[in-house]
Amino acid sequence: MIELEDVWKVFGKDENAILAQARSAEPDPAALERLGAVIGVGGASLTVKRGELVCLMGLSGSGKSTLVRLVNRLLEPSAGRVRIGGKDILALGRKALRDLRSHRIGMVFQSHALLSHLSVRDNVALPLEIRGVARTTREDTADEMLVRVGLDGLGDRRVSALSGGMQQRVGLARALAANPDILLMDEPFSALDPLIRYDLQTQFRALSRELGKTTLFVTHDVDEAFRIADRVVLMRAGRIVQTGTPATLLAAPADDYVRRFVEHARPLAASRHEATTIRAIA
Repeated sequence: MIELEDVWKVFGKDENAILAQARSAEPDPAALERLGAVIGVGGASLTVKRGELVCLMGLSGSGKSTLVRLVNRLLEPSAGRVRIGGKDILALGRKALRDLRSHRIGMVFQSHALLSHLSVRDNVALPLEIRGVARTTREDTADEMLVRVGLDGLGDRRVSALSGGMQQRVGLARALAANPDILLMDEPFSALDPLIRYDLQTQFRALSRELGKTTLFVTHDVDEAFRIADRVVLMRAGRIVQTGTPATLLAAPADDYVRRFVEHARPLAASRHEATTIRAIA
């Protein structure tokens, strides 16, 4: 469903010069410094299968959020290929890209990005209103999504009257209301209290499975990643260090960085990925 092939995103004074230097066999650190270079994503290749839930994990500044924004071209890649369902999205014009974002890809941010002057129902129905869907249909869809995220009966409330956890559920319901093939989740639960966060993780994974969504989920929390993900992509300094199941990363870390990152993961976080799998890899 999602394919990234040797994708780069660089920032600085001269993008082409930075890219040429960064991709050379022996990059010159001094030249990159003169160019004010920042390597947001460096040579990332990744395939996400239909219905798969993949977590992008790493420390702050590792490139997780940059990478996920390249998937829907909120950021333009400096080089490489990005395909959705086999189609090269870098070749899309403005209208086709807008259609892709509104019909096939939903995004949920850490900030709820809700409209305070609208009701909960109208916030959820907003993507359908933008498409021109009839009011009755979009309100029925919004109410159905509110039931799915545990907010049944709250459609008439203002979002300002809801708790942070409830507002994040509204954001998730809004993304689901558009019925996208792909969900991009950028640390959606990181600002929430632990118990609320745990409940939302449980609910989100169940919904993702039930609705068959292909999901890229950004997190810096190894326990969260191991608890919900089919596979984990661990990043460092813009590059993908290792990709695998939680069991693989626990039993066969690619290097010391991966080992240090996962060594304090709570065993229960990976319990869904059977202990027998870990033993088999070891």
